[in-house]
Amino acid sequence: MLDGGSFRADVSPDIIAGTPLIRGYGDDYIAIADHRYKHGLSIHQGAIISPWGPERVSELSIAHFEHLLQQAPEVLVIGTGRLTAFPDESILQLLAGHHIGFECMDSRAASRTYNILVAEGRPVSAVLLLPNARR
Repeated sequence: MLDGGSFRADVSPDIIAGTPLIRGYGDDYIAIADHRYKHGLSIHQGAIISPWGPERVSELSIAHFEHLLQQAPEVLVIGTGRLTAFPDESILQLLAGHHIGFECMDSRAASRTYNILVAEGRPVSAVLLLPNARR
């Protein structure tokens, strides 16, 4: 209790211990904790895979998403580099067929969205090309 009868409470959400959060990004890196990843990455079930993915969205294939299927997330945030783009239709059909909700956006927005969903306690995964990746 604070002076004057006021209570202090922590209103921040409970984030599961060990859940990776994105701490920053630049054109050629994505930072998680104190590590700067210099290649695309996947964050799924608390594990980080890097390098992940190709240099360009147009080079994404179903094989890049298969690791998500055993324990499918509720939501997958797909960071597509500098600009918002969509992977090949076969990839989107694969995700929909496994009841994985997905959102495609530029990698900077995807980083922020991933952190927000984690803070809400949502079972979310992310696959991110570097912010300077092109179509």
